[in-house]
Amino acid sequence: MACCAFDQTVNEQFTREKANQELEHYRRKGVGPTTRRLIDGLARAGLMEGTLLDIGAGVGSLTFELLDRGYRHAVIVEASGAYAEAASDEAARRGRTNDVAFVRGDFLDAAGTTSSADVVALDRVVCCYPLYENLLTEALLHAERGFALSYPRDRWFVRAVLGLENGLRRWRKNGFRTFVHPEVQMRELIGRAGFALISCQRTVVWSADVYLRRTVPPTQTPSGRRVM
Repeated sequence: MACCAFDQTVNEQFTREKANQELEHYRRKGVGPTTRRLIDGLARAGLMEGTLLDIGAGVGSLTFELLDRGYRHAVIVEASGAYAEAASDEAARRGRTNDVAFVRGDFLDAAGTTSSADVVALDRVVCCYPLYENLLTEALLHAERGFALSYPRDRWFVRAVLGLENGLRRWRKNGFRTFVHPEVQMRELIGRAGFALISCQRTVVWSADVYLRRTVPPTQTPSGRRVM
């Protein structure tokens, strides 16, 4: 999928109305179940301080919760203009403007100029990408200590539901699609990058996994890129 096409479909799906609704829900009721499980997994892994790269952060709920728990700085990469604006507004409301940097756009386009972080997180993001290998590979290169992600489980009824949702989007001329990617292949890819699974918490539909790096990361260049 071309970058411009991805940005367009993301903005078709993740509108200002949805961003405002999600932000209001977060302010009233706190984080959702997958985010809560990722935070718990990060705590189990001893990853409750340092820096965060939050890819596809939405309104920034994971970022703000981790900043409140001990993280000193975060970078939010968000392709939806409405969600990036909502997260920026929330950072200002919380007095966190100096603690959060924002990168607007597709992470695969911005990766070359985005610095690494102690922890990289993708909460309900992998399912938005048709080519999950590219996204995970680049994200893992930016993770110095930990890696956290949540994704829909590879089960027949989950595929059926997402298939119906995609069919409805197609009927409405909405180009955005969601995907169920193979769990085994994703875990193998993450393992080959030098990470060990520390926490796996599942619901009927979602899995929230946290990994800890077990090998020394590659050398980082001044631009934030890694070299082997």
